[in-house]
Amino acid sequence: MTVVDDRTPIIVGVGEITHRNKQAAAGLEPIELMARALQAAQQDAGAALLAELDSLDVVSEHSWPYTDAPARLSERLGHWPARRVYGETGGESPVRFIHEAALRIARGESRVAAVTGAESRYTVDAAAKQGIDLDWTPRDDSVKLLRGTDFCHPVAVRHGAAMPVSIYPFYENAALAHWGQTPREARQESAALWSRYSQVAAANPHAWQSQAFSAEEVAEPSAANRLIAWPYTKYMVANPMVNMGAAVLLTSVGQARALGISEQRWVYVWGGAAAHEPRDYLQRDQYHRSHAQDLVMESVLAQVGGDAAAFAMLELYSCFPIVPKMARRTLGLAADAQMTSTGGLSFFGAPLNDYMTHAAAGLVRALRGAPGKAALLYGQGEYVTKHHALVLGSRPPPQGLPPDDYSVQAAADARRGPVPAFIERYDGAASVETFTVIYGRDGLPTHGIVIARTPAGERLMARVEPEDAQALAVLTDLERSPVGRGGQVTQGADGALRWSLA
Repeated sequence: MTVVDDRTPIIVGVGEITHRNKQAAAGLEPIELMARALQAAQQDAGAALLAELDSLDVVSEHSWPYTDAPARLSERLGHWPARRVYGETGGESPVRFIHEAALRIARGESRVAAVTGAESRYTVDAAAKQGIDLDWTPRDDSVKLLRGTDFCHPVAVRHGAAMPVSIYPFYENAALAHWGQTPREARQESAALWSRYSQVAAANPHAWQSQAFSAEEVAEPSAANRLIAWPYTKYMVANPMVNMGAAVLLTSVGQARALGISEQRWVYVWGGAAAHEPRDYLQRDQYHRSHAQDLVMESVLAQVGGDAAAFAMLELYSCFPIVPKMARRTLGLAADAQMTSTGGLSFFGAPLNDYMTHAAAGLVRALRGAPGKAALLYGQGEYVTKHHALVLGSRPPPQGLPPDDYSVQAAADARRGPVPAFIERYDGAASVETFTVIYGRDGLPTHGIVIARTPAGERLMARVEPEDAQALAVLTDLERSPVGRGGQVTQGADGALRWSLA
């Protein structure tokens, strides 16, 4: 019989709230959603854990800024944990918070910890459109919410390439060319993958969207599924227009026994890995892979013996198709592998930074019904920038307590190749390194954005004008990738670079 250390960290309670009321006046503010999610997690655990909380991590929240969200939440709960932390922006942050909470528990620094977050974007936007003043905790618009324009290169900001929807396509278009796919083949892969995500969401009672879509419906542009940024349609893009909250409660094996929590509720934290890319994506060596993601995936694979078959279930972050497409290749998964237990950010819903708290809840529930199995929880933050993965199991970790050092940053940095010099002024030949085309609500292109390389190997970013139909047609050709295609760059009167066919 395996003897389990009393300090072994476990997840014992998960809770989710999806508030679909279409009347803005009846909407619930994020703090209320968090409180209800925590109460649901406590009920799920079957023990009075909230009164025992000594650590509270609140995921960065954007739809209704609070001066001190952890303090507001503690006041709402009537309990003040000694450690209260408000997280920084990042879709991977819930995974990191769960991992760090587990490490503190393993070290004996914490007895009961909570990770929670919520967004009420659907209600906030509906109230603004209806001219309704929400009777919520006063909003604090002085709170600084980190956005892409705060840390992307000024040239990227000028070209409208400082938002996720305009940046992830750079990786999509570079990767498909590197993998030897035609754009049509890559689109079919994305659509089939997203169709499977939608089917999971349709069966998830907590999902915002309950409709399953075929691969054809995901891929083909239509009135309901317009092009957003080439090659992504609306159904391939994360949907932040939701009201959702989620919470995870962790403790130790010894504390769970003392509180009388049934072992059937326990899910063990086995270990994890984290790494990041340079924050300025124009200062990366290439766009067809992420060294940080690769090392994180390889690290968690090693923790389960080197074979992804050890993962009975997965949650691979899904803000855009390129993320799980890259991850599944590193993991060695089949193209038709099931890569979500939640439904994905397009169909389940995208409560901004908090999706992975919901994903953790989904995996915990799935593991409870799968004795002896393991699962992979992988999140990503910013623009293919921050990567964090966690291995969970329905049995004790075979390697013992999680390691204190979960970073693989040095190995990721060592793999990085030379970074091309970025130039802002240029006139001459340049070939496409990667690109996207941005579309308006009318379905027409507003402009293209090309990251290009000069004959000397320098990197630049240039705009393709919407009137340049020939260049846009080449960029959006489904039968042939334009990566590597030669062109001509000129300097506009406004100082911005323009790219056209040679």
